[in-house]
Amino acid sequence: MFTTDNVFLFIPNLIGYARVVFGIAALYVMPSLPTIAATLYLLSGFLDAFDGHAARHFNQSSQFGGMLDMLTDRCMTMALLVTLSTFYPSWVFVFQLSMVIDISCHWIHMHTSLLLGKGSHKYIDPSENTFLRFYYTSRTFLFTMCAGNELFYAMLYLLYFTEGPLVLGIGLFRILVIVCTPIAVFKSILAVLQGYIAWKNLGDLDIRERQELKEKSG
Repeated sequence: MFTTDNVFLFIPNLIGYARVVFGIAALYVMPSLPTIAATLYLLSGFLDAFDGHAARHFNQSSQFGGMLDMLTDRCMTMALLVTLSTFYPSWVFVFQLSMVIDISCHWIHMHTSLLLGKGSHKYIDPSENTFLRFYYTSRTFLFTMCAGNELFYAMLYLLYFTEGPLVLGIGLFRILVIVCTPIAVFKSILAVLQGYIAWKNLGDLDIRERQELKEKSG
């Protein structure tokens, strides 16, 4: 089994670097080469399913890898949403709102998880929201939500250029957008729930620290 103490060379982090390379390449060709751009974008997202597996298999989970994974996800989605805003100007507010929810809720969740000393932002205490705990502990459900969300945005991007091959008289890309829309909406709802719980935990942490300070000074 491959072993190293150099976190920068952990196998899941090497996969993470590949995701960054594929993602940047997708952004570079996004204005003019939609098929290649979408392929690279989805490949970067698809590898997200393997870095976590590699981290568990090789016992190489790290805060560095967790942050790399989180930032890659957030930045790639945000960059694609910027592109979609130029393609569909009448939907700019929706894309802006999606970016605000995605960035703010995931950031506060990651920040609060670190402050509470959790080993991973995917760890949800049993006393916290049951549904959010299921979201992070069920790999099948988590993969479906993440993959469906990324597929929705990628197909919306491709739909700007072409309907794709016809299926029963309807373009494949349009079909996938319709199918994945509920998933994308539901994932945003989960992000808001995640953000709400993180803010609540952060507030509770402040209250506990203030109470402890009063007890020490009293």
